[in-house]
Amino acid sequence: MLDSAKVQYPPLPLIQTWVWMMIESGNPEIQDKGRNNLIAAFGSLAKANEYIIEISNK
Repeated sequence: MLDSAKVQYPPLPLIQTWVWMMIESGNPEIQDKGRNNLIAAFGSLAKANEYIIEISNK
């Protein structure tokens, strides 16, 4: 589990925007940008997903 007290992640609305870009935009360039932003912020898509699940359960 991620320790969000030690690491500062981007605000949830920004993360949600990147997820939307990656999944629903329909534009390959925008999809790549969303994916790259998530990877840059979290290190991997798996960690981004874990963080989203963690904060959704709060």
